[in-house]
Amino acid sequence: MAAAIRFNQFGSPDVLTLQAVPEQSPGPGEVWLEQEAIGVNFLDVTQRKGAVPIPLPSGLGLEGAGRVAAVGADVSNVKVGDRVAYATGPIGAYASARLYPAQRLVRIPDALSFDDAAALMFKGITAQYLLKSTYPVGPGSTLLLYGVAGGLGAIMVPWAKHLGAFVIGVVSRQASVEKAKALGCDEVLVFDADSLASDVARITDGQKVDVVYDPIGRVSFQASLDSLRPRGLLVSFGASSGAPAAVELATLNAKGSLFLTRPSLAAHTASVEEYQARVQDVLAVIDSAVIQPRIWASYALADAASAHADLESGRSSGAIILKP
Repeated sequence: MAAAIRFNQFGSPDVLTLQAVPEQSPGPGEVWLEQEAIGVNFLDVTQRKGAVPIPLPSGLGLEGAGRVAAVGADVSNVKVGDRVAYATGPIGAYASARLYPAQRLVRIPDALSFDDAAALMFKGITAQYLLKSTYPVGPGSTLLLYGVAGGLGAIMVPWAKHLGAFVIGVVSRQASVEKAKALGCDEVLVFDADSLASDVARITDGQKVDVVYDPIGRVSFQASLDSLRPRGLLVSFGASSGAPAAVELATLNAKGSLFLTRPSLAAHTASVEEYQARVQDVLAVIDSAVIQPRIWASYALADAASAHADLESGRSSGAIILKP
């Protein structure tokens, strides 16, 4: 028997329970994957709470790493025993073993541990499309990034610096400032909605920034808009403080012909070809040590509720993984 986290209603971390599930034979195009590590992401929290609705009852999780234990018909890209990882649906990564589409698996090098793969894959692909596709960051780019002390920030900051950007990091508390500087931020601000935009203007000699990466949402949205240069881009890719209020198009015009987008990982990995290309870019920057795994804590699969509580409370400072 395998084990998996399931939940029947939206709510607090306590709705997550560990249940025994039968082993299954993979069908065409599928594998049975025995997992060694599972990534925990803030999207999992929003799904558990119902802020991002999913059909119930359900499993949870979109990221894991392990070994292929069995393959179904028409599977040619992986074989039994391969070390693999993944970072997209179908949902259900919080499990000791599971069925998974073979084409969405990525073979990982021996030098990359299962724990590190589970900590890097989802966040790495997110960083890749944000920095390479949503806004093409390069030499001379100026950007404002919230949450630089968290798991995604620890990937985006060094990658953006590698691409030649000037990075202003935003943290939630003074204690995180030194960590943000150690990651490579050129300047670090402790979040204050009332002063953020003026601080950004001061740092940039009044020019403000080309792009703002904002996963916070409601409480930061106005400050993010006000931190952009004319024709700058606000990338609202999360809502940890709640969804931002609706924006009048005239507001974007009045603030300097601003651009606004709400991207998602799903839209940037819809085809197998695009997904695999982004993964290979992530693996390349891992191999060259541009980005490095920064695991803050590892929890037993049965303790998924504790992992969620720590992530949701803001106590975490880096990636969180589960171990079956």
